[in-house]
Amino acid sequence: MPDETSAEQVPIVGYLQLGDDPHLRANECTACGARYFDRRNACAKCGGTGFSDARVADAAVLKAYSIVHNAAPGIPVPYVSAIVETEDGTSVRSNVVGLDDPMTAELGMRVEFTTYVCGTDDDGTECVAFGYAPA
Repeated sequence: MPDETSAEQVPIVGYLQLGDDPHLRANECTACGARYFDRRNACAKCGGTGFSDARVADAAVLKAYSIVHNAAPGIPVPYVSAIVETEDGTSVRSNVVGLDDPMTAELGMRVEFTTYVCGTDDDGTECVAFGYAPA
């Protein structure tokens, strides 16, 4: 619960956990360990139907990316849209943030989970997004 001097915050997606230690949570197949960020009735990898809640590691490596030069109005470009692989093997689709020049993104670069405010509503509630910044 935020204190009276801080703004209320809501995560942009349900699998982003906020608070003193922000992190991502995934649904992990209890049979094979495959991880998903959406709700599943069965695992796409092994067909298992049991899932447990798992914390996703913060440290990651940039596995694939695209530098986006055209976006919807109001979205600053260029930015780096990416797939990172966390040190626990989870594949995460996200943006690489915190680069002075998006053209400096490189495959294999080490990145670290981070959060940032991406918008505020009329009541002052902040929407918090996540990304990966150079480690």
